[in-house]
Amino acid sequence: MGGSAGGLLVGACVNMRPDLFNVVLAIVPFVDVINTMNDETLPLTTQEWEQWGNPKEEKYYNYMLSYSPYDNIKGVKYPNILATGGLNDSQVGFHEPAKFVAKLRELKKDDNITVLKINMESGHGGASGRFARLKEVAYQYAFLMDRMGLSK
Repeated sequence: MGGSAGGLLVGACVNMRPDLFNVVLAIVPFVDVINTMNDETLPLTTQEWEQWGNPKEEKYYNYMLSYSPYDNIKGVKYPNILATGGLNDSQVGFHEPAKFVAKLRELKKDDNITVLKINMESGHGGASGRFARLKEVAYQYAFLMDRMGLSK
């Protein structure tokens, strides 16, 4: 389980060794590194170049490409995956997990499920309000438990 940049880590790991996982939760995952980091109009992009590198420079572009989850999806068996997003997320656009899930569904070679859940009212931090947040977390745990065979 990983969210935002942690979702990037989860996505990179699942591409490198999908055989190690049964279930993956990618919460508002930053998975389209190349396209996002190349878009100077996004609020965080140019600020992040200091930390991540500027993809307009070949050495940083190639490094980012080597781990970018979206760009490294292969036609192999993947674990069960839940990817979430928020329609109003200013840090990780909802299109990132949507593109990630679409490409996984197109290329993966298994019958495991890949679910995309976009919260139409939330931003980067997920649902707001105590009960809305708990409902979101309960959904994540229900997915995890079901895919681990613990829902009976």
